[in-house]
Amino acid sequence: MAFMKCCFESELPDFLESVVQKCTDPGCCCGCCSALRPRYKRLVDNIFPVNPQDGLVKNNMEKLTFYALSSPEKLDRIGEYLFQRASRDIYRRRNGFVIIAMEAMDQLLVACHAQNLNLFVESFLRMVQKLLESTEPKLQVLATQSFVRFANIEEDTPSYHRRYDFFISKFSSMCHSNYSEPELRDKIRLAGIKGLQGVVRKTVSDDLVENIWEAVHMDKIVPSLLFNMQNLRSMRGKGAKGEGSRGKADMMAEEDDADDEVDEEDEVEERSDPPTLAETCMRELVGRASFGHIRAVLRPVLRHLDHHELWVPNLFAIHTFRIIMFSIQAQYSYTVIETLMAHLDDNSKASPKIRTSIADVLSKIISIAAGESVGPSVLEIINSLLTHLRQSVMREVPSRVAEEGNAGEDESVEGEGYEEVGGDERQYQEALINALGEFANHLPDYQKIEIMMFIMSKVPHTGAEQARQHHHHRHHHRRGYTGPGDALLQNILLKSLLKVGTKYRTLHFNTTFPLSFLEPLLRMSLAPDPTVRLLVQQILHTLVDRHHNLDKLLKPTINVADLDLTLEKCSRPDIIFARKHGPAMHSSLHESLEQPGNTAANVEAVYTTVALMCTELACEDTVADFLRLLISVQDTALTNATLSTVHKYYLHSIVMSLFILVAHAVPIPPIMEYAHKVATSREEKAPHLLPPLLENYSEVIVDEVESSSSSDTKSGATISPELLLDQAQLAEHLIGAGFDPARLHQAPSYPGLPRHSWVDSSAAMAAAASTGIRSSSSVGADLNSLSADADSTASSPGMQRKHPGEEMTFEAIKKVLSDSWEKEREGEEEERCRKLCQTFRNADFDELVSRTQTKQNDALQNKLNEIFGRLSTAVGHPDNMMGRSPPPQLIAASSSPFLGRLHQRRSSGGQGTLHNNSNSPPPAYEILFPELFVY
Repeated sequence: MAFMKCCFESELPDFLESVVQKCTDPGCCCGCCSALRPRYKRLVDNIFPVNPQDGLVKNNMEKLTFYALSSPEKLDRIGEYLFQRASRDIYRRRNGFVIIAMEAMDQLLVACHAQNLNLFVESFLRMVQKLLESTEPKLQVLATQSFVRFANIEEDTPSYHRRYDFFISKFSSMCHSNYSEPELRDKIRLAGIKGLQGVVRKTVSDDLVENIWEAVHMDKIVPSLLFNMQNLRSMRGKGAKGEGSRGKADMMAEEDDADDEVDEEDEVEERSDPPTLAETCMRELVGRASFGHIRAVLRPVLRHLDHHELWVPNLFAIHTFRIIMFSIQAQYSYTVIETLMAHLDDNSKASPKIRTSIADVLSKIISIAAGESVGPSVLEIINSLLTHLRQSVMREVPSRVAEEGNAGEDESVEGEGYEEVGGDERQYQEALINALGEFANHLPDYQKIEIMMFIMSKVPHTGAEQARQHHHHRHHHRRGYTGPGDALLQNILLKSLLKVGTKYRTLHFNTTFPLSFLEPLLRMSLAPDPTVRLLVQQILHTLVDRHHNLDKLLKPTINVADLDLTLEKCSRPDIIFARKHGPAMHSSLHESLEQPGNTAANVEAVYTTVALMCTELACEDTVADFLRLLISVQDTALTNATLSTVHKYYLHSIVMSLFILVAHAVPIPPIMEYAHKVATSREEKAPHLLPPLLENYSEVIVDEVESSSSSDTKSGATISPELLLDQAQLAEHLIGAGFDPARLHQAPSYPGLPRHSWVDSSAAMAAAASTGIRSSSSVGADLNSLSADADSTASSPGMQRKHPGEEMTFEAIKKVLSDSWEKEREGEEEERCRKLCQTFRNADFDELVSRTQTKQNDALQNKLNEIFGRLSTAVGHPDNMMGRSPPPQLIAASSSPFLGRLHQRRSSGGQGTLHNNSNSPPPAYEILFPELFVY
C-alpha cells in the first residue's frame, strides 16, 4: 500500500509520511518506483533536500534547468508539479519547502524564454496567488518579490486571457496593512507597493492585455499609494519643514530617478520606507499615462483628498499635485489644470476655506503647465479663473453690505459671521489672483498682452455718458453703478490685471498699449472709486516703467538729481507713440487729478505715472507737451473752486516736482535755472507748495488762504506770481534754447479746462504779441485758423448759416442733425432755377437791368463799405479809398459770395496795385454780371 501511494502521490496518513519522503529519494529501497515515474517529476523532487533548512539543492536545480531548456514543452508540467507540491506544503505549513519551490520557479522563469512560456506563467501566477492568500506575512512578501521579478521580464507574446484583478486587490489591501508591529507593517506595505508597481509595469507596456486604466483598478491603486504618501507627511511633522525644503530641482531629480526603471530597481528595492517608494510608484504611474488616461488617475486623487478632508491644510495636496505635474508628460500638463478647475467648479458651494485651499494648490502648480499651454487653452483657463473671481465677488457682496450697515453700530453675532465669511472670501480671491499671476508669468509676452486685454474686457465700466455725468455732477459719488458688486468686481479684476502686469516686461509702448487696451484703461482711471483709480495708476506704473525707476519715483521730491534715475534717449517708435497717444494719456491724467475724492495716495500715484512717462518719453519733441500738461494742472489748482485747499496744495507740489524732473530729463539750461529759481522762492515763501504731501497742513496756512480766497476771486490769487510757472517765460526759454513753443501755446483739449472761443484766442494772441515771444509760424497758424473759421460755414456743403436771432436749443440741434439737407437743398435749387428761368423768359429788358443794379439803401452794401474801409486803413494806405465807397458795380458783383471773397483777397493782397490803378475802370464782367450766370 505504501508502494502504491508513493508512486501515485495520493494523500497519506501522518504515520506514513516518512515512507513517502524516502520514496522521493534516489536511494529509496523502492528502486522500481523511481524508474516508473516521469523524469521531470524525479528532477523536481531531487531539488528538495531532506532538511528544508539546507535550502535548494543547486546541482539538482541545474539539472532541472538544463532539462527545461532542452525540452521546453515540459515547462507547463514542471510548473504544475511544483504548484502541487507547494500547495501541499502550504496546507501542511511546511513553509521551508514552500520557499524552496518558489525559488525554483523563479529560477526557471528567469532562465527559460521559450515561445510556450505562457503555459509555465499560468502555474507561476497560481502559485503566487496561493502564497498571497496565506495568512503568513513571510509568504506574502515572498510571493510579492517573485511577482516583481516576473513583472520585469519582457515576454515575446502577450497573453490575452491573463487577468490581474486578484493581484491588484491583494496588493492594495497589503498597502493598508495595520499590523501592530511597525517593522512587520512596513514590510507588508512595502511589498504591496512593489506589487502594484509590478502590475503597472506588466500591464501598461502592452495595450493588448487587460486595461489597467479602468476606474475599477485606479480606484484601488491610487488611493493605496496616496495612503502611504500621506503617512510620510505625518511622519515628517505634517510636512511643514519638508515641503518648504523641497524645491523644484529636488522633485525633478526624483522624477529622473523614477524614469530609470531597470537601472535603479535594486536601489528602489533596498528602500525600507513605504512612503518614499509610494511616491516613486506614483510618478511612474503618472508618467506612463497617455492623454486619455490622465483623468483616470486624477479623479481618484481628488476623491481621496475630499473623503479624507486633506484640503485644509493643503500641504499634502500641494505635494501630491507637484509630483503629478513633474511626472506627467509635458504636453498633457494643462489637463491637470483643467481637471482641478473642474473640481473647483464642483466645490463652488463648499466652504471658503476648502475653495481657498484648492485655489492655492492651483497657484502652486499652474506655472508648470503654463509653458505648454497654447491657443484656446490659455484663454479657457483665464476665463475660468475670472469666472470664479466673479462668483466670489457676488458671494462677498452681502458681507460687504453687512459691514457697511454695521459701521458705527455694535457688532452682533450675525455681523461677526458676515465678517468671517468676507475674510475667507478675500483669501480665496487672493489665491485665485496669485494663480492667475503665476500662470501668466510663464507665458510669452504676446500672450500676456492678450490676457490683460481679456481681463480688461471683463471689467464693468460706467459708460462714457455716465463718466461725463460724473465729471459734471461730482456730488453723486456712486453714479453709474448698479450696486456695490460692480465696484468690488472692478477692484478684484484690476488686481488680477495688476498681477499679470507685474509679470510683463515692456519693450515697446505701441506693443504694450494697443488702442483696444489703452482706451478702456484710461477710461477706468476716471472711475468714481478712489481705490479703482489707484489700481489703474499702479497698472500704468508697472507697464510704463522699463528702466526700473518706479521705486525712486513713488514720492514727489524736488531733489531729482539725488535719485540716480536711469535715462535713455527716446527712440523713434516711442516718439510716434507719444504723438499719437500722448494727448489722450495727458488728458486722462489731468482729469484724474481733478477728482474731488482723491487722497494723497491717488495724487502721488498720478505723479508717479507722469514721472515715469517723463523718464521714458521726454525728449526734444515731447518736452513742450509735458510743460503744457504742468501748466494745465497748475491752472486747475488756481481756478477750480470745487477742490479743497489741501488738494490744491497737492497739485502745486507735484507740478513743481514734475517741472524739475522734466528739466532734468531734457537738460535745457534756461529751463533748469528757471525751475531752480521757482523752487527756491517756494522754499522761502511757501514751503507748503512743495513736497512731501501731507494729510493735514498747518492750520494757520489753511485759515489764511481760505480767508483770502473768500475776499478775492476764488482763483488762487493769493499765491504770488513768482511762485508759479509762467507760460510766457517758459516759451521765452524754449525759444532761447532753439525750440518751437507753438505746442506750448496750443489750447489743451483736457476735459477739465474751459474751451476758449475765438475771442479768447484773439486776446491771447494780442497778449503774446505784446510780449514778443511768439514765433512767426505760430502767428501764421492762428491767422489761418481764424480765416478757416470765418469761411467754414460758407464753404461747407449741406450746412446753412444760423442767424443770430435763432435760439440754440437741443431740439434745434437735433433737427439740424436729423434733417436731410441734401434733398432739401436740391429741391430749393430746382425751384430757384425754375423761377429764374421764368423771369428771364417773360420779363422785359428794363426789369432785368434793374435786377442787376445795386440797391443804394441795402444794408449789406453799407456793411461791406465799412469793412473795406477798415481793411484799407489797417493796411496803411490812407489815400486808398479813404472816405470813398467802392464802385457800386463792384459791390453789386460782390453780393455773390465768390466775388466778395475775390474782392477781399485782391484788396488784402494787392494793395499796391489797387493804389496805382484806382482810377482805371473795372472790367466789364465785374460791372454788369447778370445774376443768372452767377449761379
